[in-house]
Amino acid sequence: AVVSTQSTGIGTVLKCSGLVVTSIKIDPYLNIDAGTFNPYEHGEVYVLDDGAEVDLDLGNYERFLDVTLTKDNNITTGKIYDHVIKRERRGDYLGKTVQVVPHVTNAIIEWVEGVARTPVTSDQRMPDVCVIELGGTIGDIEGMQFVEAFRQLQFKVGKENFSLVHVSLVVETNGGEHKTKPTQQNIRELRAQGLSPDFIACRSKTPISEAVRSKITNFCQVKFSNVINVYDVSNLYRVPILLRPMIGLISEQLQVTLPCEPTKKWRKWCELADTYDKVMDPIRICLVGKYTKLSDAYASVVKALSHASLHCNRKLVLDMVESEDLEDAMMHRDPTHYHAAWHKLCSASGVIVPGGFGERGTEGKMLAVKWCREKKIPMLGVCFGFQLAVIEYARNVCGIKDAKSGEMDMESENVVIIDMPEHNQGQLGGTMLLGRRKFDFQGESVLKQLYGGKDHGYERHRHRYEVNPDYRKDLEGAGMNFVATDGHRMKAFDLTGMDGHPYFVGVQFHPEYTTRPLRPSPPYLGLILASSNQLQTYLNFPIEQRKRWRSEQYYKITKTVSDDEDEAMEKTD
Repeated sequence: AVVSTQSTGIGTVLKCSGLVVTSIKIDPYLNIDAGTFNPYEHGEVYVLDDGAEVDLDLGNYERFLDVTLTKDNNITTGKIYDHVIKRERRGDYLGKTVQVVPHVTNAIIEWVEGVARTPVTSDQRMPDVCVIELGGTIGDIEGMQFVEAFRQLQFKVGKENFSLVHVSLVVETNGGEHKTKPTQQNIRELRAQGLSPDFIACRSKTPISEAVRSKITNFCQVKFSNVINVYDVSNLYRVPILLRPMIGLISEQLQVTLPCEPTKKWRKWCELADTYDKVMDPIRICLVGKYTKLSDAYASVVKALSHASLHCNRKLVLDMVESEDLEDAMMHRDPTHYHAAWHKLCSASGVIVPGGFGERGTEGKMLAVKWCREKKIPMLGVCFGFQLAVIEYARNVCGIKDAKSGEMDMESENVVIIDMPEHNQGQLGGTMLLGRRKFDFQGESVLKQLYGGKDHGYERHRHRYEVNPDYRKDLEGAGMNFVATDGHRMKAFDLTGMDGHPYFVGVQFHPEYTTRPLRPSPPYLGLILASSNQLQTYLNFPIEQRKRWRSEQYYKITKTVSDDEDEAMEKTD
């Protein structure tokens, strides 16, 4: 995450300077993709438009750079070896002995060069710059083939097309002294493998002194101006601001011309960073999940909530509750955990029930859904949360007491959630409904209004199970309002307004994957608007004006640019 933050920061400044930027994330592990990862080991699995299941860092690139990446933008050792072995089986190497050098390294170079030329923006312009993040640590055995590939690549493309930024943690003692020895050792190891950094990004909790920078310069043979300190800042949006002085040096080396004056995009980014710090009114949201011990397991969900909160001029206060802690068994096993969990749930202004897999904690999630439905607390259910909300409704409203999901019990008489035809029971990796899919709205609903009143939408999916169409008539007869489908499959329900409920929405897809800092996800925006009593005010705005919508208090916090000034900036930029 440390390296990802620096690389996304560099990419953001380059993009805001008018360049077209793409990115590649390299993970040296042997997995083909991230699809079968345990959330507690690697955090969430991020899904791209083309259905690729990738490392969560790809989400950072898409959000910061506002681009649409593909499966080829995530390289793993497993992918490279799989590619090379398939070529060997086809006879592409003409009987030669296949080796790490040159065959594996050549495959890496070819892959990088191909992706660097692939458009990632809606206008299909070829990228000017490709930001590549190599994960792991210098010296790791699993990453050596990638280091060797880049050693060769620097000579192939020339110094004017290759800039190397080494990210190193500068350790700080309890007494506040910064130690540079680990950085010196890193650079020595890097040079031993044939790469010399052009820049050193020094990560630290607090700013390092010029004396420390000078020491790194002397021992690492890098210009003083090229030793950049990336210390802890108040929010992630300030990282690009911190890195901006570095961009002039990079552009000089790469012989890229940048505008002298800040662009409109850059001014908007700085405004975003300032606004984040100035927003004071809290909005308390409770996330009821199964992997709450690691926040990265819900990285995109947290980002979507944060983007929506900022759009509504609210500071997100997120309480994560382990769904098992809400169940009756926990009351007997650990009353303290039980009551603490319910206190967080009852204190929240809104509740999010995100995705997940497996039976553990499902009853706790359904108890949270029931609480929100009956007490009229704004609630958003996503994927598994959507399915459990349907089961809860079937049990407690439709009277189908033994309603179950086929994921947990296929033998039940009333399986309300069934597995999909795409699901291969014998294999887990890549067998779900994945990627960007179209859905159609049925009639009018608040959810449809949040999507701009359009008749259809597109979102990314990642699930093996769906609502059983045999129960649709019973559910809708009892008031369940399915507002989006893709023909025969139910994609969303919206009970907002029913019995005066402020917001009760469930979606089978994952709208958090397409959230952006300046363009929050519609279902998440709806949750925050309802939780802060602003939903109706927002919906009363004409659709064409909602992009500029902010709550009234926003204008007290930050100076916004008028429409006329915006037009002038666009002409200038």
